[in-house]
Amino acid sequence: MGTSAKEQLDVAAALVRLYVFLAQYLDRCFDETARKSYPDSELQGHLRETRRQLMEILAVNPVVKNKLSEECDRILALGASCLKGAVDDATHDAMQMERAILKSKTIALSDLVAVFRALD
Repeated sequence: MGTSAKEQLDVAAALVRLYVFLAQYLDRCFDETARKSYPDSELQGHLRETRRQLMEILAVNPVVKNKLSEECDRILALGASCLKGAVDDATHDAMQMERAILKSKTIALSDLVAVFRALD
């Protein structure tokens, strides 16, 4: 059974949203202005809902679902330790690395979404 172009676009767009929200979560750890300008409850709500949607979609592939779940948990744990003030050099470096990975994934997936939309 094949998937439609719309379904592929929806999956890619949901991944972009999740990665943007995760990056914003990490950005808040380093930028007090970002924390004040975007309420935590709103960001957490978007993160939860987007993650929930993706977990439903990815149920067809448990390996990818688990990988994404572990990635989210790791990033959220890093951010939580930062927001509690427990940032040593290793944690800071790990956060910077995760932020760079999120940026690369977001750029690649955004390009893919743009191509899907152009084909539509």
